[in-house]
Amino acid sequence: MPDDAVHATLPPAAGFPVVADQDARALRSGGPTLAPAYAALDLGTNNCRLLVAAPAFGGFRVVDSFSRIVRLGEGLAATGRLSPSAMDRAVSALAACAEKLARRPVRGFRAVATEACRRATNGSAFLSRVEAETGLRPRIISAREEAELAMESCAPLLEGGDRRALLFDIGGGSTEIAWIRVPPPARGVAGVGGPTAGQHPAAELIGYVSLPFGVVTLAERVGASCFTEQGFGEVVELAAEHLRRFDRVHCIGQEIRAGGVRLIGTSGTVTTLAGVALSLPRYRRPLVDGRTLEAGVADQAMGDLFALGRDGLAAHPCVGPERVEFVLPGCAVYAAIRQVWQVPSLTVADRGLREGMLLRMMRADAPLRMMRADAPRGGGGRGPARDPRPHHRPAPPRPDRLGP
Repeated sequence: MPDDAVHATLPPAAGFPVVADQDARALRSGGPTLAPAYAALDLGTNNCRLLVAAPAFGGFRVVDSFSRIVRLGEGLAATGRLSPSAMDRAVSALAACAEKLARRPVRGFRAVATEACRRATNGSAFLSRVEAETGLRPRIISAREEAELAMESCAPLLEGGDRRALLFDIGGGSTEIAWIRVPPPARGVAGVGGPTAGQHPAAELIGYVSLPFGVVTLAERVGASCFTEQGFGEVVELAAEHLRRFDRVHCIGQEIRAGGVRLIGTSGTVTTLAGVALSLPRYRRPLVDGRTLEAGVADQAMGDLFALGRDGLAAHPCVGPERVEFVLPGCAVYAAIRQVWQVPSLTVADRGLREGMLLRMMRADAPLRMMRADAPRGGGGRGPARDPRPHHRPAPPRPDRLGP
């Protein structure tokens, strides 16, 4: 998904508070802060992304971020292996992340790798190289954990009338679909956005499926044909057949007809659709994340993208030349979702695994932070106590191993 600024923030309306400029500068400079920072890294099939944030008001405020297209899964579908050039690109991006982290101690750090490393026969060997050259060791996670992290990050987008949620992530090497139960609101229960009365208790994952294709694998297999109506339709039908099997297991269509089902998309495909639907002169995350589009509006944006053709997509400010080959394959998967599950609107999420990991770390550390805040100072007053645990500081990259 697009990442329009190095120091990105998430809008408060979507459940994550915005960091004040002076607080962000203090955090970046290593000065006094209101809360310790945490970092999460997601090494995907197409992108390498890092997010650094500090807890705030039941959510978090973003301190720093990094995103680079690395195309780690390039050629994987044909060979079953990560190619040398793809691994070099990924290591270079991860070295840049390690440099950022080496300049700033963080209380907690998690790094994950997804479909490309899951599928590649040399995935584990590649991650050993990453550790040797950068000090970082992303952990390969299962499709289920990927779905759970995406669910956690998108939970603040759920609203009072929701009974179920259908969450999809059209990734680079796979497409994850999560079917989620939303318990009814209950007074006095901590909900998805905080402990306010009447909010939802935690959402529950009913079922998930990982489709064995994403925008990178589809672009390599049938990308050129997606620029034609026939080829686009063939990809739609391919994806729809997988989705129908999942629908038959969980009777999702029946639940949609009963009402109260929210469709949430988190991927570059849906954020691009939102940018086009909103006629943005350039992609801006705060204007897109958490936005709900009527289904017809999203469909029109998809038609507009298809009509642009290759040159038009390259020139579009919400696409650009680096993503030309991936947009229409992603749109075809979204069209299949729309065909199988006719939900009247689409909620767009520019968030995902990184945000889910951050929320988990902060929630696990919440009792310790409260103890630190309540601990008496040496002079008898009350204030933060020193945390006995060491801060995490990844090993800095070796200068002779850094890429350009």
